[in-house]
Amino acid sequence: MEKPLDKLFDKFLQGQDIFKDRTALRATYVPESLPYRDDQMNKIGSILGPALRGAPPSNILCYGKTGTGKTVVARYVLDLLVKKAKESRLTPPLTALINCRIVGTNYRVLRQLCDAINATMPDGSDVPFTGLPTDEIRSIFKKELDSEQNIMVVVLDEVDYLVKRDVSQGNDILYGLTRMNSELDRSRISIIGISNDLTFKEMLDPRVLSTLGEEEVIFAPYNAVELRGILQQRVEIAFNKDAIADEGVINLVGALAAQEHGDARRALDLLRTAGELAERKGHVKVSQEHVRDAQKVIERDTITEAVKTLPMQSKAVLFAVYALADKGQNDIVTGECFNVYSDIAKTLSLDILTQRRVSDLISELDMLGLINTTVISKGRYGRTKKIKLAVSKKQIGTILDDDIRLSKAAKDILR
Repeated sequence: MEKPLDKLFDKFLQGQDIFKDRTALRATYVPESLPYRDDQMNKIGSILGPALRGAPPSNILCYGKTGTGKTVVARYVLDLLVKKAKESRLTPPLTALINCRIVGTNYRVLRQLCDAINATMPDGSDVPFTGLPTDEIRSIFKKELDSEQNIMVVVLDEVDYLVKRDVSQGNDILYGLTRMNSELDRSRISIIGISNDLTFKEMLDPRVLSTLGEEEVIFAPYNAVELRGILQQRVEIAFNKDAIADEGVINLVGALAAQEHGDARRALDLLRTAGELAERKGHVKVSQEHVRDAQKVIERDTITEAVKTLPMQSKAVLFAVYALADKGQNDIVTGECFNVYSDIAKTLSLDILTQRRVSDLISELDMLGLINTTVISKGRYGRTKKIKLAVSKKQIGTILDDDIRLSKAAKDILR
């Protein structure tokens, strides 16, 4: 007897009518050529070039909004650098790519660096995921790196998360990496920091900033024409011939992404999701209707991911705004939000931040698009922020309720 899913799986086994290589629409995909980023590639290449002669390159900070090509350009240039070194029979530089949103502690950063150069414990076993003193894992990494004359380039993707998660610890991690060259005899380390936040430098220790920001590369958002060119390039790689219904599909994706400040990653996600929705419905072409449906799916998923990955203090502030909105309050000001936040922080056994720091967290939530803030003047009484939720109360409430600690606090705060 045929099971209900057999026909569904058979459809995929028989071949796909839409996708040829869907990985080309992923953020991690590095194409053979990168359009509209020649200036940035040339600048990073000229900075990293001395590594071919065994000289340590300067540290680099790459800035730009999400989806402006920072990570893919850094990976592209490093891949070509390693390839050129091998073709010239030179020792290629060692490389490591660390996502600081995921790897956020000194130990985990050092362990990932150990993995990148195959460093092991003195007995030959793998470096454990946890349990060693930080000084010991640092010593293991330095010893292996210094066993030969090496140049190592470390890419710290979303480096601002190290500092935003914990200012003191983040500065310690960056200080340790930027000063490691003084502890090495034969090898040298260079760092490429990638950040979506142009203001994160304000949180850096001056000693870290002076060393980390030796060179800066700015990535401007893509415009609609550039996004369309990027999409056209990826369509030819990712989709089968005639899988896109008409030119209007690409134009629509480019226009929607251009509205989001030129986010190429969003444009590619939108096109991939549209293709997957068409595929699931059994359609052989991706239409503008599929793009509209994909936009709704992505917006819902993006908000969920943004809230779930917030630090607990930021969740507490967002929950304070939600609690006030849920009680029917439309014009929420900073002082009222701080009072409710203080109650939530006590319930969650969190340290109560100062009102100024809470105001900073409100600005970060505004930047993420979870709330909207407007600065209003109160004359001689100074200025305050008027706050509103930027997404539906139902969606935020559902996400916050999934957090066990916040769900428990909700029963006390919202009753």
